[in-house]
Formats: sequence, structure tokens, C-alpha cells
Amino acid sequence: MATLTTLLDSWISLGQGVIGSLGTLAFVCAFIWRVVAAHPHSASEAQRWLGRIAIGTLGVELAGVFSHILLGLVPHGLS
Repeated sequence: MATLTTLLDSWISLGQGVIGSLGTLAFVCAFIWRVVAAHPHSASEAQRWLGRIAIGTLGVELAGVFSHILLGLVPHGLS
């Protein structure tokens, strides 16, 4: 069971790191898009994407926290 927990912890951390990095890159790109947008419609679309990216990144972080909680609830005698 300890090996499985270690494996899951490493995959969760790796996934959070990748999504966090991509989320940050996407957020910066959308912010630049919003700043340099030539049309008001394009700027409002960029604003919507900023919200989507922020909510998605927070969702991944919460999923990681919940998975750690669920792994902590598994009885240690199941090995």
C-alpha cells in the first residue's frame, strides 16, 4: 500500500506541476491578448478566457488536495 501511495503522490505532484505551468503560461498569453486587443469584442473574449484559466487551475489544485485527503483515509492495514 505504501508503494501505491508513493506512486499516486508522485503522479499527482507531477500533474499539478505541469498544469500549474501550462495554466500560468496560458494566463500570461490571455492577459497580453486582452491588453493588446484591437477590438472590444476580442478584449472581452480574452477576459472570459482569463476567468476560465483561473478556475481551471484552481480546480486542478483542489483535485490534488482532495486526492491526498482520500489517500489519507485509506486504512493502513490493507497491504
